[in-house]
Amino acid sequence: MQAVVAQRYGGPDVLAIVDRPEPEVGPSDVLIAVKAASLNPLDFKIRDGKVKLVLRLDPPIALGCDVAGVVARAGASVTRFRAGDAVFARLEKDRMGGLAERVAAHEGVVAAKPATASFEEAAAIPLAGLTALQALREAAELTSGQRVLIHAGAGGVGSLAIQIAKILGLHVTTTTSAKNADFVRQLGADAVVDYTRHEPLPRDLDAVFDTLGGASELASLAAVKRGGVVVGIGGLPDAAFAARHLPGFARPVIWLATARRRRAAARAGARFVYLFMRPDGAQLAELAGWIDAGRLRPVLHRSYPLAEVRAAFAELERGRARGKIVVTI
Repeated sequence: MQAVVAQRYGGPDVLAIVDRPEPEVGPSDVLIAVKAASLNPLDFKIRDGKVKLVLRLDPPIALGCDVAGVVARAGASVTRFRAGDAVFARLEKDRMGGLAERVAAHEGVVAAKPATASFEEAAAIPLAGLTALQALREAAELTSGQRVLIHAGAGGVGSLAIQIAKILGLHVTTTTSAKNADFVRQLGADAVVDYTRHEPLPRDLDAVFDTLGGASELASLAAVKRGGVVVGIGGLPDAAFAARHLPGFARPVIWLATARRRRAAARAGARFVYLFMRPDGAQLAELAGWIDAGRLRPVLHRSYPLAEVRAAFAELERGRARGKIVVTI
């Protein structure tokens, strides 16, 4: 079968479409004939070798973690799906390779595709939607009526996070450029900060969902009230994550590299939590229900055929996409 791989660690030129063996299907797995797969920053970070400490993968590396398609075969122990079912999934972290004609996934990370969504729209949801939901409801533990700032509201994660935050009953401020201000308001944002004009962030927030990392995390910590929380996905992990997931030699490096962030959190009387989302079929089914109810809208920036996967990556890495970039198989 055809699949996209990174032949070695490096830039876009290491991507190739190759013939790969059919995936192994265990008793609790479903084999999915992929119709569409979306791209995420994680994909080019894997390709570049920037997450080698967390995801230890040897080239050639099969890329892509979000898929939508049709069940071609179900393992003997599978109870929730059968051949012919339309599904979507965020693949398990040690079984990625969604940019392929077929993938295998444990039924626990798979959900029925939203009936009202196309395969391209469904493929745009898993990683970004699960990240937003887990950040807001689990890591930040936000409840209805609280105030949250969501950075990069027009992006793949941000455009879903705004909508999910409104479903959870939150007051939402988001950062974006002037050209996207009306777009994020249509998604539900209550207030907009134009980062191109260096407008100040609001203060005394209950939480910030920081998708950017770096200096943005320090500004986010200054924006939350005492007892508030910043949930980050774009920068360096925190000590708790490092202790659970990184090799021993990397932990002191992370401790030193995050010293400014820890000091900023201490001054603010706030917490910083690093999130590396987990695949979850039950939560995907919850997101699918919101889509079918008209409460959550997938946002597609552009679709590319598999043959143009390098162009799709280039567009993703420009960092100006409004919503998600999808590759059709």
